[in-house]
Amino acid sequence: MVRTIVEIVAAVGAVCGIVFYLVSIICAWRFLRLARPSARPPVPGFQPPVSILKPVRGADPHAYECFRSHCLLDYPEYEIIFGVHDLGDPAVALIERLRKEFPDRRIELAVCPRDLGTNRKVSNLIQMLPAARHDYLLVNDGDICVPPDYLWRIMAPLADSAVGLVTALYRSVAGHTLGSKLEALSISDFAAAVLVSYANRRAFHYGFGSTLAFPRRVLERIGGFDTLAEYLADDHQLGTLIAQAGYGIVLSEMVVETHLPDYALRDFWRHQLRWARTVRDASPGGNAGLVLVFGVQWAAVTVIAAAGASWAWALVAATYAARIAALLVVGLGVCRDRGTLRRLWLLPLRDVQALLVWAASYAGRTVVWRGDRFILKQGRLLRVQPPVIET
Repeated sequence: MVRTIVEIVAAVGAVCGIVFYLVSIICAWRFLRLARPSARPPVPGFQPPVSILKPVRGADPHAYECFRSHCLLDYPEYEIIFGVHDLGDPAVALIERLRKEFPDRRIELAVCPRDLGTNRKVSNLIQMLPAARHDYLLVNDGDICVPPDYLWRIMAPLADSAVGLVTALYRSVAGHTLGSKLEALSISDFAAAVLVSYANRRAFHYGFGSTLAFPRRVLERIGGFDTLAEYLADDHQLGTLIAQAGYGIVLSEMVVETHLPDYALRDFWRHQLRWARTVRDASPGGNAGLVLVFGVQWAAVTVIAAAGASWAWALVAATYAARIAALLVVGLGVCRDRGTLRRLWLLPLRDVQALLVWAASYAGRTVVWRGDRFILKQGRLLRVQPPVIET
């Protein structure tokens, strides 16, 4: 009797997973159709001056390439403001090198020594903002690389005064380690979930650190960067506050690029666990609902419960076919990540890892971020003193 119940529940879970994979394919196709240049043409005359704010910390092997891409933008007027905590940061040397290579580009360096909240990135943004000259702001992470047409494509939706935020998906350039490659697969899965959520535009209230573009007046209306200073997922909180203020949020057709570090497995696990616990804390219902998208995992349970029955193996095949199709459509079609095919062989390991991380997200509220240990409480970061030991 128990075995039969498990068999039925697992089979239903697998079917739910198949439905999610198919829905993500439909949403990706719809996004691609609406993202065609003919469907979203540039707005004539709307190219307002932009202040790009880039809070940075440290310098990875691809940092200069990412910084440099922002100096090659095909856009009439913009400035780049880098923010560091102190002049000893390794990124400072790269910024000075950038200034020498592009003497005609307005590149500012803001030193942000004060800790104005537990989120140091936001603390930097608060201290960088006075240096911004323009009424339109764009914030993105230090590891983001962008193409020359980045700004005019990102800024175009803001011609509509009802739009308060434009954000963007990102594709990954994986490093050489197993952790880095698994992280790249997780980013494709993340993109699929975003596209499904974006299908309901009115309920979409997310922002992503890869790109956050907004008018200064919108930032002022929600209380400025200060309102984000205690939140780990500051990009999510920014989107939430802007949506609550009555503005629309647009997911740009522009997909930017990020270079992933060569994660050791321990660092990869910590990064994934921090993200999972952030999602659980920010959206408890949404995180619990993820159990319905683990189609492959449910199909594996079905095979075990059904003692290897042929119909159960057929369900596994159907589930994996839908899983792979969704990954290819989102990874190759939307994100244009050419490494997707090379990483397909890691998909079974990624699915096991995803389930383990999801389960571990319920085992505590502690996260490790930039070497410090925090407790998450309603999205806010509470520094642990003294450090808490938690697996």
